[in-house]
Amino acid sequence: MEAIYEKIRRIVEKELSCSAHDMEHVMRVYKLCMRLAENEKVDLDVLKAAALLHDIARVKEDKDKTGKVDHAVLGAEMAERILKELNFPKEKIGKVKHCILAHRFRSEIKPKTKEAKILFDADKLDVLGAIGIARAFMIAGEYNERMYADVDIEEYIKENLVGAKPDGRIKDVSKHAPNLEFETKFKHIPKKLYTKKAKEIAKERMKFMEEFFKRLKEEIEGRL
Repeated sequence: MEAIYEKIRRIVEKELSCSAHDMEHVMRVYKLCMRLAENEKVDLDVLKAAALLHDIARVKEDKDKTGKVDHAVLGAEMAERILKELNFPKEKIGKVKHCILAHRFRSEIKPKTKEAKILFDADKLDVLGAIGIARAFMIAGEYNERMYADVDIEEYIKENLVGAKPDGRIKDVSKHAPNLEFETKFKHIPKKLYTKKAKEIAKERMKFMEEFFKRLKEEIEGRL
């Protein structure tokens, strides 16, 4: 199986070029999955494959101008083809696909298995804390977002998030900003997590983020 994982890693690395969803992100999520899986009864074959493949279609979604490509859905389809070609155990491919389909925050599909819940939690933890802040500004630079957007959050949600909901997909990324991502997504993540260990990690990372964005606002307003 280790040889299969290495082949998967190389395939995924070729697919990813997006700055915030690169192989470094994938490997951080992979390591967090292994940490969250400690002392838990999980199928590590499923979890390892899903962690490596969860964002394989991310670049394709980012390049799509129609907004119709969902990297979780397309990624599950791509993962199935790859795993079949690598002779991954057939009875486990469907479980890997479910993990990928259910991993994104802005999705109607919820994780049902322990492996899917761990992948969901690990992926969300990677947008919290110092890493989360760094990634948010990487994305802001990539899409020419403002460093800080001082807007009414409720109005912004109605205008630029699908379904006028905080967990709705972003319509126009150019109108987004790191602080808006914090208000509409990051703040809601801890209550969405499934595992006890992930919730503990999220609590500590959220403290750091809250202090950072409070300080950023004060500096922008010239109060510090």
